Amino acid sequence: MKRRKFLLTSGLSLSLAAALGYKNTIKKIFTNDEFSDNISTNSLECEVFIENNTVKFNDKFSIATSLCNGCTTFCSVRALIDNNKVIKTFGNPYSLLSSDPWLDMQVSLKDSFLKLNDINSLNSRSTCCARGSSIHHKMYDEFRVTKALKRVGKRGENKWKSISIEELINEIVNGGNLFNEGYVDGLKSICNTKKLIDENNPDYGPVANQLCILGTADEGRQNFLTHRFAQSFGTINYLGHTAICGLSMRAGEAAYLDDFTSYAHLKPDYEHCKFLLNIATAPAQAGNPFKRQAHLLAQARTYNNLKYVCVTPNLTNADSFAVNENSRWIAIKPGEDLAFVMAMLRVIIENKFYNEKYLQIPSLKSQIALNDVSFTNASYLVCKDKNKEFLKDEGSILVIDSVDNKVKKADFVLQAILDFNGEVEYKNKKYQVQTSFNILKENSFLKSVKEYAKICDIKEEIIFELAKEFCSYGRCVATDCHGGTMHTTGFYTAYAIMMLGAMVGNLNHKGGMSVGGGKYASFNGKCFNLLSYKGKVKPFGTRIDRARKAYETSTEFKNKIKNNQNPYPAKDKWFAFTNALENEVLSSSANAYPYKLKALITWGANIVYGQNNNKDVIALLKDPSKAAPLFIAIDPFINETSIYADYIVPDSVLFETWGVLSPWAAYNTKTTHLRYPIVKSPNDTFKNQESICMDSFIIELAKALKLPSFGKNAIMDNEGNFYDLDRPQDFYLRAFLNVAMDEDELSDISDEELKISSLLEYKDSLKKICKDKWRKVAFLMSRGGRFAKKNTAYKNNALSNSYTKAIAIYNEKLGTSINSLTGKRYNGSVKYYPQSYADGSMIKMNKEFNLLAFSYKSNIFSSASATLDILKEIKYATYADINTKTAKKYNIKNADKIKISTKDSSIIAYARLKEGIYPNAIGIEYASARRAEGARDLIIDNVLIKAKKIRQTGVYYNRLGLDDISRLKYKGISDFVVGSNARTALAVKIEKI
Repeated sequence: MKRRKFLLTSGLSLSLAAALGYKNTIKKIFTNDEFSDNISTNSLECEVFIENNTVKFNDKFSIATSLCNGCTTFCSVRALIDNNKVIKTFGNPYSLLSSDPWLDMQVSLKDSFLKLNDINSLNSRSTCCARGSSIHHKMYDEFRVTKALKRVGKRGENKWKSISIEELINEIVNGGNLFNEGYVDGLKSICNTKKLIDENNPDYGPVANQLCILGTADEGRQNFLTHRFAQSFGTINYLGHTAICGLSMRAGEAAYLDDFTSYAHLKPDYEHCKFLLNIATAPAQAGNPFKRQAHLLAQARTYNNLKYVCVTPNLTNADSFAVNENSRWIAIKPGEDLAFVMAMLRVIIENKFYNEKYLQIPSLKSQIALNDVSFTNASYLVCKDKNKEFLKDEGSILVIDSVDNKVKKADFVLQAILDFNGEVEYKNKKYQVQTSFNILKENSFLKSVKEYAKICDIKEEIIFELAKEFCSYGRCVATDCHGGTMHTTGFYTAYAIMMLGAMVGNLNHKGGMSVGGGKYASFNGKCFNLLSYKGKVKPFGTRIDRARKAYETSTEFKNKIKNNQNPYPAKDKWFAFTNALENEVLSSSANAYPYKLKALITWGANIVYGQNNNKDVIALLKDPSKAAPLFIAIDPFINETSIYADYIVPDSVLFETWGVLSPWAAYNTKTTHLRYPIVKSPNDTFKNQESICMDSFIIELAKALKLPSFGKNAIMDNEGNFYDLDRPQDFYLRAFLNVAMDEDELSDISDEELKISSLLEYKDSLKKICKDKWRKVAFLMSRGGRFAKKNTAYKNNALSNSYTKAIAIYNEKLGTSINSLTGKRYNGSVKYYPQSYADGSMIKMNKEFNLLAFSYKSNIFSSASATLDILKEIKYATYADINTKTAKKYNIKNADKIKISTKDSSIIAYARLKEGIYPNAIGIEYASARRAEGARDLIIDNVLIKAKKIRQTGVYYNRLGLDDISRLKYKGISDFVVGSNARTALAVKIEKI
């Protein structure tokens, strides 16, 4: 029977059965229990009753605010608690990540529930997505670790014994023959900032650098670990997860904004945008902030007539038939977004669709004088010699004044000549120069639109039409990109996508592009600088990933020059302007280049699950002698990476944790969220009765190592008074105080609201730590953070929080940096490159591997939520999506089992045929198919916990990958400039099994 016929027939049958009196039988078809009510079935009791505009709370429950960790958006939520157990989550109406518009903080808690009850207005809604509504189940997962564990047997066997946390700290501090596998250095011997790793390479830095700490996305506690522990220990090696997430996008935007330090993140101003071009991302399917972005998109296309186009290899939830012509999907060849954008730039420049007057503004001073909102370096003069630096006079940039054609300092020119290539004279000296804009034009014109169109497989007329339309809405247009740029040319792709905005001048403009609304001072604020302390070490040396350092500053380079040797190629790739490369850590240690690690601490990190071509990662973790002799994982679950650890320290989960953080982007008002424990952790405790978590473990570990950042008098306020740091609350409540006291002081909380917000248990701690300001901090906690009013987002046609540096049409740091494998300079502006190895050589497809594989974000699963069994009820598995034309060519039918292979790896999947995918490509939804965290049998203290097969379902995409033949061993392909893990546009073949 066909599915459609079955559903229709079964539906009619159930209706008829109900009518004939089989109601109780039907109930038991769906549940083992009788319904408690015929209408509401077995739903939870209401937490709040509203009658005659009066709010009454159900005394059976308590309600508290917190943050969701279901994905890296970290939305603010309210949790319903029954007997120390979270049973439901819903949106926090004071937070812009859960509501739009959001409530003024002065609205009382009781009134917030009245407003949520307004059935006549969608504006009063405050929501959670599928992840946020389900994530609390993770706190009660049977595979959760609540005790300190030590491995039994070999790494990766998933056999453990529980030990006391004090015993664990003693062993990792002092080292020894811990596993009858030979002597292992403990952290005490590694914690040495005086002795060098290698006397012959002093630039490697001290022995302390042989400890590496791998974190995850900053969920509000990263500063505690980096500033208070890593920088007290003395290691330079703390790395987050960006390199296996969205580094190519972040780095490309950093190049565009000429800021490789803070790596600012740009997002559209959805509320006032008239035309939005999404490339390599899909709002409502993925992106960050996931839920808010989708909400704003839906509002804008419905009420503000926003038109938007998604250029992606596959059709996603971002496209909607409901808005007719306002939404459009254009299929593109995976990994060739750069060709598409370069074609658009050529059309824009060739037809002079760009905003010339805007691009001629050469400085902030000129911008202010012309009452504009941003400026670029398009008119800056670049010397055409080998160094490719800007022409300067005593540090001041020089441009050609458009009024008299004379070379002058940019600050003294209102508008400068934009397109120039030739000789100039300045102070009686001649120079061969070209403007930044001319370099961009030159690069864009290297190929014809027809050639670009052929590469990306999008028709010329569509490219022309889009370029023209993009420039026809003034400055209320935007571009967006994200994880789809994670391929070998993703950095230049993201840079080019942002460059489209420079052509119209959309940065800082209402309806254009935003760097976000800013945040309130938290860790370093009015009352405390919690990141500073007596004895803090400034780490130095070479990072294990060779990031943030030019090869030309290394001892290796200097010695080759000294010995009259050609310094190129280096032994391996260096990354001068990349912030961190998690995917380089283990391979660099295994190759002892620059040096070998002695210890690895991971905190919630999962590089095995998150990194493509992970076979080498597994091999290096499995053998203690290769890359990480001592491996400590801080994690509430045993994931695909921590399964190879020597020790596991149980972390707190979700609503048991502390934290302070702000949204990544897509918000235009000042915002800071916070999190504090709203339920008690089931984890074992220290002797002071503090439950084990990352924060409490680091405090006790630091004390054992005698680090100055914790313990007696470790915190100093801004008036010179000292306080002890013995518990996490000693740190975080003071950060909350900084937020509460930033700018205007917050209101005091009333006794009634103290009870409503479930904060009575914090009263004593608040009084002790925050003294006479405790009620202000409690007020802040009751709202889940601090949120500026919605009407503070704009100043006339400008965004209130504006970016003030020049947009880099040409990035001098990029253009003067050298590929350490080739000795050639990178191009300082955007330019088309084919998919490439690290040395720039082309990755070629052939007749055997003639399909392109890519992954895309799930709108249901994330890495954090992929093990939630309840979400499997929405989507049981993921598949290999194949266009019907391609499937026909390979004789593949829906649900056929297939093998997908690169020349170096392979995976098994079930085929799902669809029209909405680029032909000759294979798309796989990411974040399912787990191989740990409940997907494998687990043995603790000789007790077996059987694996759940349901957690293995789906396609394990990250097993796929390609080796980089231009580099040392254990290296998968990555972006050839910034080194981010390449997971898109993998050349593959398919075989029917």
